[in-house]
Amino acid sequence: MKHCMIVDDSDVIRKVARRLLENFEVMISEAENGQDALERCRARMPDALLVDWHMPVMSGQDFMVALRLEKEGKKPHLIYCTSENDPDDIARAMSCGANDILIKPFDRESFDAKIMEAGIR
Repeated sequence: MKHCMIVDDSDVIRKVARRLLENFEVMISEAENGQDALERCRARMPDALLVDWHMPVMSGQDFMVALRLEKEGKKPHLIYCTSENDPDDIARAMSCGANDILIKPFDRESFDAKIMEAGIR
């Protein structure tokens, strides 16, 4: 079974993402910040991650850079989740290791398409 981790400091966003992921046969885990996510990834590397940018303790940017430096950190598909549609912000996310972008608030069609592109079926 594929594994997808939701990394966001918002309980509401994690709950929405979890509900949308329940349409897929996937193990779902959650982390409230980048540091927590990095520790969880070291224990069990997910196949895909939905990563928020602005979080306390460790930002999404710092998390993605740190994850990509881990032994198996190149494998997961990273989907950067943002409420901003700023091209510079998106370029920074891609340079930090994001594979894809998903704009919040999530709509089912866009969400499902990104998850399927990540190989989660």
